[in-house]
Amino acid sequence: MKFKSIAAPAGLGAAAVLLLPALALAADEKPKLDTGDTAWMLTSTALVLMMTIPGLALFYGGMVRKKNVLATVMQSFAITCLISVLWLIVGYSLAFTPGSTIVGGLGRVFMAGLGLDSVHDLAKTIPETVFLCFQLTFAIITPALIAGAFAERMKFSAMMWFMAVWSLVVYAPIAHWVWGGGFLGDWGVLDFAGGTVVHINAGVAGLVCALVLGKRKGFGTENMAPHNLVYSVIGASLLWVGWFGFNAGSAAGASTNAGMAMAVTQFATAAAALAWMFAEWVTRGKPSVLGIISGAVAGLVAITPASGFVNPMGALAIGIVAGLVCFWGATGLKHMMGYDDSLDAFGVHGLGGFVGAILTGVFAIEAIGGEGKKGWIDGNAGQVLTQLWGSLVCIAWCAVATFIILKVIDALIGLRVTTEEEIEGLDINLHGETVH
Repeated sequence: MKFKSIAAPAGLGAAAVLLLPALALAADEKPKLDTGDTAWMLTSTALVLMMTIPGLALFYGGMVRKKNVLATVMQSFAITCLISVLWLIVGYSLAFTPGSTIVGGLGRVFMAGLGLDSVHDLAKTIPETVFLCFQLTFAIITPALIAGAFAERMKFSAMMWFMAVWSLVVYAPIAHWVWGGGFLGDWGVLDFAGGTVVHINAGVAGLVCALVLGKRKGFGTENMAPHNLVYSVIGASLLWVGWFGFNAGSAAGASTNAGMAMAVTQFATAAAALAWMFAEWVTRGKPSVLGIISGAVAGLVAITPASGFVNPMGALAIGIVAGLVCFWGATGLKHMMGYDDSLDAFGVHGLGGFVGAILTGVFAIEAIGGEGKKGWIDGNAGQVLTQLWGSLVCIAWCAVATFIILKVIDALIGLRVTTEEEIEGLDINLHGETVH
């Protein structure tokens, strides 16, 4: 059997010939880097790194007793160094390279194949070197936040082992689930800048650490007030400023989305700080410095997952709710349950992240977040359930994995310093130094 040939219209054939060079050029065309986007993301990366060192180091360092201040700031600094090296070796690859829906692949182990012109699919207008460094700062601050829960009582060696394993077993997979092409992203879970990946993750891990290690010696009977709240105010201020890189930087460019993320971050933070301050004023008679800075951090935490999806009024509501809920979490809930979350990692970050994640499902607006990214007030009540389910999945994995890691390390080298070392202070016993 012979097939008849069908001749194309002459005009169409000529057009195809003319288009061939253009089509070939388009196929070979590489993503075009944008200098403005790159400049903003370089700035954002520096801002987020500033959040851990010196921001979180000072925030936490001021809230512990004087005998433990050096050990506390040392934790933030050492974690920054440790996670940076692990990110280079395998962490980035597990989080952000193509793999399964559970974990990324090994395509960037030891940064294999990374060149000056490399670009990641999630940020096509900036070099991949900038993208991976930006994401590194998130991977750094998340375990550093956990340290607030077990402050003043964990061995430095145990802390280093825990943070190394936790970053690879818990943080990297969850980052992949939400941002790197994993199943939570496929389900439609919204987390613009890390409410789930960073704050729920860190808060839950912190709570598990506090429960496994037990209370500090003298907890509930001795004075454990912050030794220098000026340090903490400076630290909180650095966190606030750095958070603009955290949230607005997650737009991956100098765009209108970055501008809105910056605006809602400011409004939510201020609202949460005032809500915590007034709640404390009403219930305890006086507004405290520790209260207002804790409220500000609670607002920063809660707006993080929503910052790319909500308008200023939504941010205001999120901030007020976060301030009140986290005030209750750091005071009423902690006292009711009796656990010793030293610096309220769970009360502020765990609860604040959860509040922010759920309220993202309420206040997300498609006109801001983009097609399909809308919440209850925009006609998609189901997004609340999606946010809840995504949060619960992360909570479950984080809690179980953290518990197992802690128990293994405890069995191998022990988690906690001796009673004598704890009473005398970690500074002199773990690092051979003191603040005079």
